[in-house]
Amino acid sequence: MPIAAFEGEVIVIDKPEQVEDAVRYLGKQKIVGVDTEARPSFQRGIHYPTALVQIASHERCYLFRLTHIGMPQELADFFANPDICKVGLAFKDDINGLRRRRNFTPANCIDIQKLVAQYGILDMGLQKLFAICFEKKISKTQQLTNWENSHLTPEQARYASTDAWATLLIYEDLLKHEQLSQDEVTALIREEKERMIEHQQEIQDQRLREQGIEPPPHMTLEEREAHQAEKRREARKRKRQRQSARKTAQRETAKKKKTTK
Repeated sequence: MPIAAFEGEVIVIDKPEQVEDAVRYLGKQKIVGVDTEARPSFQRGIHYPTALVQIASHERCYLFRLTHIGMPQELADFFANPDICKVGLAFKDDINGLRRRRNFTPANCIDIQKLVAQYGILDMGLQKLFAICFEKKISKTQQLTNWENSHLTPEQARYASTDAWATLLIYEDLLKHEQLSQDEVTALIREEKERMIEHQQEIQDQRLREQGIEPPPHMTLEEREAHQAEKRREARKRKRQRQSARKTAQRETAKKKKTTK
């Protein structure tokens, strides 16, 4: 696939005095694409604060370097403005990261991942979504670079602006198509689930055959769901029994203490 990249104006905001003009421009937009970046962590349990928030229109993308300017009140007010549609991917995580820097009440923020199934798409990654909608590829080579560096490289700036711009394009493209009915979405999800289970079973069967073991008969999806439901019922039953036994033991202990007194 050909590679797509944002070709508009990219403006880096790394000084507090630049914020007002940037937010003024963004405040005139009806809809923008949003993404955030943080310094990558390669250790479990260690997470770094949001370093960059990028906000794109079709013509311009602002890169707010939060490690340099913090989370300005003007920017928090922008995300709380109900008159401007903000579009993102896995947007809840992005918003939560921003709110940890300065609290605000988000308004009119749309997460594409919550919409795509209604249009017959089950892939959730930005790269795959963009490829499905436009048959073009987005480069992710800069994803794991250090976003807290003193200066953004041109490659980082282009990557960051492309991600924000891409969410905007995907959302607008989805709106051009008719949504599926809820029954159609349910059937699509079920079909995908069956396909994934079948693929996993094929892998397991191949491993068993390599060990000289004949694979056992497979359960249908309905049988698997019924089996899982029975296991959940049994687990709930055992939990109730433990709770009942614990309460009985507590009552017996209380009676013994009362009798001793």
